[in-house]
Amino acid sequence: MRNTPIGIAMMNDERPHVWSLTEELNMQIVNRWAEAIRAGLKNVDGSGADVVVGSETIKSVRTAQKVGEELRRAGCRSIVMCYNVWNFPYLVWPFVNSLGRDIPILSLSNNNGQYPGNVGLLATDGGLRQAGVRTHRIVGEMDDPACRQKVLDWCRAAQAVTTIRNEVYGLYGGHSMGMETGYFHMVPTIKALGCTTGQIDQLLLVKTMEQVDEVEVEKAFQWLGKMLGDRILYDGKMLTPETLKTQLRLYIAMKTLNELYGFDFCGLKGQRELTEHVCLGDVPEMMMNDPYDWNGPKEPTVCATEADANAAITMQLLKYVSGGLPALFMDVRLYLPELDAWDWCNSGNHSSWYANQSFDPADNYGKITFHPALEFYFKAGGASVEFNAKPGPMTFARLGLWDDKPFMAIMKGASMDLDEATRKEINASTDPTWPHVHAKLTCSFEQFLSVFPCNHVMGTVGDQVRALTYLCEITGITPVVLGPEGADRMPPIWELVR
Repeated sequence: MRNTPIGIAMMNDERPHVWSLTEELNMQIVNRWAEAIRAGLKNVDGSGADVVVGSETIKSVRTAQKVGEELRRAGCRSIVMCYNVWNFPYLVWPFVNSLGRDIPILSLSNNNGQYPGNVGLLATDGGLRQAGVRTHRIVGEMDDPACRQKVLDWCRAAQAVTTIRNEVYGLYGGHSMGMETGYFHMVPTIKALGCTTGQIDQLLLVKTMEQVDEVEVEKAFQWLGKMLGDRILYDGKMLTPETLKTQLRLYIAMKTLNELYGFDFCGLKGQRELTEHVCLGDVPEMMMNDPYDWNGPKEPTVCATEADANAAITMQLLKYVSGGLPALFMDVRLYLPELDAWDWCNSGNHSSWYANQSFDPADNYGKITFHPALEFYFKAGGASVEFNAKPGPMTFARLGLWDDKPFMAIMKGASMDLDEATRKEINASTDPTWPHVHAKLTCSFEQFLSVFPCNHVMGTVGDQVRALTYLCEITGITPVVLGPEGADRMPPIWELVR
């Protein structure tokens, strides 16, 4: 998985008779933190973070310039500045300016009473902030799991920001059915995150489908047949072997064009041109987001249905903060007041991984059924994918705009563990042929309804609230954290002073 190197260095005292006594200890601390970050930032594909340690502590103008230049040449895009003793705050400027000003910065100190590391942190970090540099601060012991997790969450957020900054979103067809909340809003997106878009007409997808290797299509078709067996519900009209193969051609065509144009994530308009004249995009979108296909394990490629750009960006950020897991895309479909919960389902985009959260596709496909596409909406036919998401803790999020200013709605919750009869009853009230997440949120229905930006919500497993909050604060996006987690959040100074 793509990521960016993290630099780490120790701020130190300028006086030789002081730093000469603490240099060895300080370098030991920096290297221990570097090892902790490397160990904690393992991705699902086995890759990890490249953490680059400054060769010495920063104790003079020349060492500040030297270490900053070292980290810059190593490609570092974010910096952890450690504090263990008093340091001379003005040295931060030749260091940061040598490395690059537009980078995420974490000031990290242990709570050491013998040497005033906290004093040095506040003096130095305060100098950065009074000049308008957004920074984060963490004080705690390296051996404290809670402190270590804060650091890892910040590093995940910083890597997500600095990785997506250089990426391009592949927009196949433009925003669907006039959904303006899904439009790629160029200026606020580039200002906050740096990524841009390349728009490709869906006609090129269709033409590329005509050139797809039919041997590869047959391999994919046979693989799906093996995975699903009689749970491919052919009806002789909407879902036939040929309409399913057409969906597979679309998947291969998208993969081909993503590689050709260098798109790191993408969105497929689908409605109405493809869904009425070519095929439904559900199977291609699912397989793009999956961590495997018939050729074996692969990195999930975020693909947003209905070419919802803010959905795709949110999913890409969720992928990075989770260490490479697939991200979910759902319609905010139905509130269930008797359960104080939601049925979130959408015709496309649920990665099959969420059926059982296994990296063995057979484990997931064993819980999946392919249904004929609904002719009422999708006249060209193909398969709709149906399953219930595995129960467990989740984080839900969505990037939105208020008056052209970006914000992200963030909330904790869970995919609910319901009995089969209840699941069937709920699914029948919306659409039993689509994938479902029965979502329980920590926020109320009223709070969700009052601030959520649109009809599409994204999700990932586990608790990523703090990582997403750090991410927003780094970029200047306003995090709108719902539920009790929002009440506990301390807004940073740049939100309090306008």
